[in-house]
Amino acid sequence: MNENSGTARRRREAIRRLLQERTVRSQTELGRLLRAEGLDAAQPTLSRDIHELGLVKGPEGYQLPGASPPPASPEGESSVAGRRLENVLRLIRRYVLSVEPAGSLVVLRTPPADAQPVALAIDGGSVEGVVGTLAGDDTIFLAARSEAQARELARRLGESLRPTGTPRPARFAPRRPAPRRRRA
Repeated sequence: MNENSGTARRRREAIRRLLQERTVRSQTELGRLLRAEGLDAAQPTLSRDIHELGLVKGPEGYQLPGASPPPASPEGESSVAGRRLENVLRLIRRYVLSVEPAGSLVVLRTPPADAQPVALAIDGGSVEGVVGTLAGDDTIFLAARSEAQARELARRLGESLRPTGTPRPARFAPRRPAPRRRRA
């Protein structure tokens, strides 16, 4: 099943343009927007396009690699930045299990599969003291300019983890198989 490369190129260019212009939160929404432009794409085709373009799905929806999310409204820039920082703090309170300084890095631990969206929000939220992020499945490394800045960043993020008395999400623990019963 070969796809016409000209059609794929036009569709992917349209996807890039759409993501630069607006927030797209789901494949269904992306498919609807492409159909409005006369470009039909089934779900497997959209999945392939998302993979080929290297799109990342975070709290703000799909984003091109290295791009910051489009503004949510025509309000002032400080208002948008404030909302982004609030989003970062909300995600940290919800998903970050621990914060620990390590040299000029700060290590954040999350439940499995939650590190990427949190790191993406931190990147887009312009968190003071963060030079860059690197995220795996359940770990985020935040780079600071110095050890002192990393310790200060870890302190601030640690304070924002959870209000006192708020339960933490359960830590992932693999299920152990039930013991086998011997037949008599």
